[in-house]
Amino acid sequence: MSSQLLLIQAIRSGKLAEVRAALDAGAPIEQADDQGDPGLPMGMACFLGYVDIVRELVQRGARINLADNRASISPLSMAIRGKRVEVVRTLLELGAELPAGMATGLTDNEVLIAQWKARRDGCSAAPVLDPADLDHIEEIDMTKCVGTDTTVLEADALRIASQMR
Repeated sequence: MSSQLLLIQAIRSGKLAEVRAALDAGAPIEQADDQGDPGLPMGMACFLGYVDIVRELVQRGARINLADNRASISPLSMAIRGKRVEVVRTLLELGAELPAGMATGLTDNEVLIAQWKARRDGCSAAPVLDPADLDHIEEIDMTKCVGTDTTVLEADALRIASQMR
């Protein structure tokens, strides 16, 4: 069986180890779909909601942005059509460009945080705040603030995120 077919089967079944094996065997990361558009593996992983596979494909060189991310074949559009908000969040954190007004299934705060993480990690071309401003900013892992009143933290995060726009 060809490595291309093995990759598609591994993605459909959600088996990360098999995805890695197929890629190691030479499966092209940008396989074309039936219309000849590249990016079938990434689109399929996004639509099916496999965050770990999406991350692996990106690490191996898969594109997350098309010229127009509103295109139905873009990874972002595929994740939105599949109602996979965790994949949408992951794509934004990895630097996917969100077209203005595109509904993602995430709140505005979640989008801002994901975009901030992309900038912080160097996954986005948009500039991060001036390094001098970062000296007095404490990073907080917001997913672990269960049971804590985070109103002030959220207000600060929104203020900073809005300054980045």
